[in-house]
Amino acid sequence: MQYSLLVISREATVEDIGEEAMQWGRAAFDAYAKSLDSAGVLVSADILQPVAVSTTVSVRDGELQVQDGPFADTKERLNGTFVIEVADLDAAISWAGQCPGAQYGAVEVRPSAIVFHDHEWHPVA
Repeated sequence: MQYSLLVISREATVEDIGEEAMQWGRAAFDAYAKSLDSAGVLVSADILQPVAVSTTVSVRDGELQVQDGPFADTKERLNGTFVIEVADLDAAISWAGQCPGAQYGAVEVRPSAIVFHDHEWHPVA
C-alpha cells in the first residue's frame, strides 16, 4: 500500500531559526530519506521550495485562473512529501513518527487511492 507522508510546518529561513538548526534539519532529513531508501519503502521524496514561489492554478467557468502564492493563507505549509510503500497504516505511522518534521510540525499520513504505473491508472486495493 502506498502512503504519502505530508510534512506540514511553519516555513523557516536561516534568519528565523539560525544556521545550527538549519544544518540539523538538512542532516536529519537526509538521514531519514536514506533510512526509508535502505529499508526499501521509499517511492519518492520532495522538499518543496518556499510557498512564496508557488503558483495556484484553477479553472472556473471555463476560464484558467492563475494566482501567485498558495490557495489558502495559513501559518503552516506543506513543506515536503515522502511517498512510501509499506504493508499497512501501522507501518506508515511508524515511519511518519520517525520523520524529523514531526518534531516541530506534523506529518499527515494519507493512503493513495489510485496510482499511475505502467502507463495506466490503477485503483489501490
